[in-house]
Amino acid sequence: MQAAQVDARRAVEELKELAGLTGGPEGARRVAWTEEWTKARTWLREKLDEIEGIEVEVDEAGNLWATSTAGDSEKAVILGGHLDSVPNGGWLDGALNVIGALEVLRVLAPQKRPVTLRLVDWADEEGARFGRSLFGSAAATGTLKPDDVRGLEDRDGIALPNALAEHGIDLDRVNEAGKQLENAVAYLELHIEQGPVLERIDLPLGVVLGTFGVERHAVRFTGQHAHSGSTPMDMRRDAFVAAARSAIEFRDDATRRDDATRRDDVRATTGFVNVSPAIVTAFNGWCEMSLDQRALDAGVLAEMLETAKEASERVAGEENVSVEWERLWEIEPIPFDEGLISLAEEAINEVAGESHRLPSGPLHDAAEMARLMPTVMLFVKSLKGLSHTKEEDTPEEDLELAVRALHRLAVKTMDLVARTA
Repeated sequence: MQAAQVDARRAVEELKELAGLTGGPEGARRVAWTEEWTKARTWLREKLDEIEGIEVEVDEAGNLWATSTAGDSEKAVILGGHLDSVPNGGWLDGALNVIGALEVLRVLAPQKRPVTLRLVDWADEEGARFGRSLFGSAAATGTLKPDDVRGLEDRDGIALPNALAEHGIDLDRVNEAGKQLENAVAYLELHIEQGPVLERIDLPLGVVLGTFGVERHAVRFTGQHAHSGSTPMDMRRDAFVAAARSAIEFRDDATRRDDATRRDDVRATTGFVNVSPAIVTAFNGWCEMSLDQRALDAGVLAEMLETAKEASERVAGEENVSVEWERLWEIEPIPFDEGLISLAEEAINEVAGESHRLPSGPLHDAAEMARLMPTVMLFVKSLKGLSHTKEEDTPEEDLELAVRALHRLAVKTMDLVARTA
C-alpha cells in the first residue's frame, strides 16, 4: 500500500494542546479514573470523531478502541498507548503513544488496506491511584484477576471497585475485554525512552528488544545492636555494615556485566534501607533493604540473583550476622518479535538514517501484548533521561521523526501481515 505522509507537526501541536488542557505548572494531571483523565478521553474521542470510517467503543475494562472499517481482512494491527499519567507527570509519557497513533490513523483510515487498523488507549497503565499498573492491558490478556485487586484502595480510602463503577466499569467483567484481541495479529507502540541511552549516543530513535525481567527482594540482616561508645570495632555485629557492603557487591556485579566486554545490559538497585534501633548512640542490630535486579535474558537474571545471594551470605559471615531473603515480586523477561524489530529498524533508518537496539527497563502495555501476539516498541530520545516529572522533554524535531517512523512501521507491518496471511 502507498505510504502517504503523516502530518507529524500536527501531532506535536496536539500534544501541546492536550498538555494545556490537562496539565499545568506542576505537570500532567491525567491520573486514571479521575475527572482530568475523563476530560482527556473526551478530547481524544472528539479527535477520532473527525476521522471518517472510524468506530469508537470502550470495552469492559475501560480501554478505548478506535477501529478503521476499511480493511479487507478482520485481522487487525493495533497501535497502542495510554493517556493516563502519574501525578505531576510529563507531557509525553503515554500521550505521545496515543497521539502518534491518532495521526497514523488519520492518514491510513481513508485508504484501502489489506488488514484492519485499530488504535487503543489502555486504561490505567500507570497504576498511579491504586497501585496496579497495566490494568487495562492485563485485563485484556487475562493476567489481571479481579480478586487480586478487589481490596485496593486509594489514599482517600476509596475502593477500586467503587472508582471503576463511577466510570461504568464492573470489576468482575474486566476480563471480557479479551474479546478485543481475538483478531489481533500485531501490536505496535511508540514511547519516550524514559532513560539516557539514546541521548548519550546522540540518536533520536531506537528499537526496543523487549522488557526486562525483574527479581525484587527484601534482604534482611540480623546481628546485635549495642552501645556505640562501649563496643570495640572488632566485636560488633553491625547489620547495617553487612547490608551496605552487600549493596556495593550487588552494584559491582551489575556494573561488571554491563561493561563494554559483556554488554548484558542489566540493572541492580537498592531502593530502600531500614535499620533498627536507628539511634545515634548505637550501631544497628537489624537492617532491611530492597534489591531490584533487571535483565533482558532470563539466564543472566537468574545468575545475578544467585551471585547476589552468595555475596550476601559471604558478607554476613564476615560481619558475624545472619541474612534472609524474601521475594517481593518477579516477572519474566518479555522479548519482542524479531521480525517486527527488523521492520522497526527499517522504518527508523528511513526517517532518521540510523537506529539503535535497546531494552526497556520500565514495563509497558506492550509487555502484556507480547504474551499473545508479535509486538514491538519504538523509543524516542528523552532529554536527561527524565520521565514521570514535569521536566520530562524531547526535542520537537525528534517527536516528529518518531511519528513518521511509527507510520512507516504500521504500513510495513500491515503489508507483512497481508503477505503471510
